[in-house]
Formats: sequence, structure tokens, C-alpha cells
Amino acid sequence: MARTRIPLIAGNWKMNGLKADALSLARVVAAGVKQEAWKDREVLVCPPATLVMAVAEAVKGSGLLVGGEDCHAKASGAHTGDISAEMLKDAGASHVIVGHSERRTDCGETDAKVKAKAEAAWRAGLLPIVCIGETLAEREAGKTLAVLETQLKGSVPAGSTAAKLVVAYEPVWAIGTGKTPTTPEVAAAHAHIRKVLGGLMGDAAGVRLLYGGSVKGSNAAELLAVADVDGALVGGAALKADEFLAIAKAA
Repeated sequence: MARTRIPLIAGNWKMNGLKADALSLARVVAAGVKQEAWKDREVLVCPPATLVMAVAEAVKGSGLLVGGEDCHAKASGAHTGDISAEMLKDAGASHVIVGHSERRTDCGETDAKVKAKAEAAWRAGLLPIVCIGETLAEREAGKTLAVLETQLKGSVPAGSTAAKLVVAYEPVWAIGTGKTPTTPEVAAAHAHIRKVLGGLMGDAAGVRLLYGGSVKGSNAAELLAVADVDGALVGGAALKADEFLAIAKAA
């Protein structure tokens, strides 16, 4: 079944990038994607909201996709400082990350809020990448699979299909630390995610599951070869064009 799921390599730029450097990075990545002309994988960059429109314009026609890092659940209204899914769509985005651990931790986002944001993405015509993952304390307590199950059941909207959902597994303790789970641990987590999704939707076998957490060019091939890993959500390495393209090539 894995061969029918098109790998997705997504770069999350987080709160990094001013216009000149960001456009330079985006253009180099876009040139690499255009040169490869991949038909068997998708490559996505998610810059800060201030840069989505400029990046989308800069990479148009290259095959590189552009997404947002977050969105509000509402389409508009009195929500100072927030960005709606419709605004991201209008700026040229096709995807949006929701429920990243940094949002869950820094902003207290609950599973219910993440679900509402995923539904907002649908409303605007965006593909949501729903993030889940356990903390180090939860892993050490043997709660990893239970935490993932709870987050999935709370964060994945009813009516989800393989065409409308991407799930990213990011162990919180591995993000930006240089630490990664062993490949058997990644395999176990992804297999469990697939199993839980099977109870929530009919075509769970077609949902793309991304791994995230200190993914880099040197470990990408090993991680992407793991069963049920259909791509990567890349943080720090996405800010280096050669590193990010190396990960995309490993897919």
C-alpha cells in the first residue's frame, strides 16, 4: 500500500526569515524541485504568514508547494493578530500545519482547537497537516501510544478522508534537539497511528503519515524507509536549501 501514497516532504520554517533571505531560500529550493521535476513526491515549504504571499509568487510554476504554519478556526472577525485559513488560501497557500507541539505548548492549544483548525482548513480549500506527539516524560512513562491515540481521536475531524488529511508524528522531545527515536520506535508509533485512524475513517490506509523531529539529510533515508512513514515534517534543516533538497531526494 505504501507505494500508492505519494511522499510529502514539508518544511516548517517556524518564526524565521526576513523577506530577502526567505525569498533567496525559496528560489533555490524551487529551482531544485523544478530541476528534478518529481512526479513521485511532493515538496512543500511553510514560511511565516508575512512571507506566504511573497514566497508563493516567487516559486510559482516550479512545482514547489507553499503552506501556512497555523490558522485560526474562524474565517474572519475580532481575532487580533490571527490569520484565517481563507487568508492563507488567498495568499497562495495549499496546505496548513495545525496542532504543532510548539502551538500546543506555547499557546495552550487543545485537541478540540486543533480539530476546529483542521475543519477551517477544509472550509478554505487547504489540506491540513495535523501534528501529534508525546513529551519525554510521557515516553519515559510508557504512555507514547496512548497519548498519540488520544490526540488523534481529539484532533482529527469527522469526515476525514485520505485526500483531506495528512498526519505528522513529531515526538516533542526530538524537535530541534538532534535526538531521534530508533527506527523500531518510529515504526511502532506510525503503525499505531494507522491503526487508530482505521477506527476513525474508512480509507486510513491511504492517509500520509509524516515523521518529524530532527530530520536531516544524514538520517532522512533511514527514517523515510520505515514502514508507514510517508514523508517528513522538517524544521531546522528546512532553512538550508541543500539540506532540505537532500531530504526530498531521499524520499
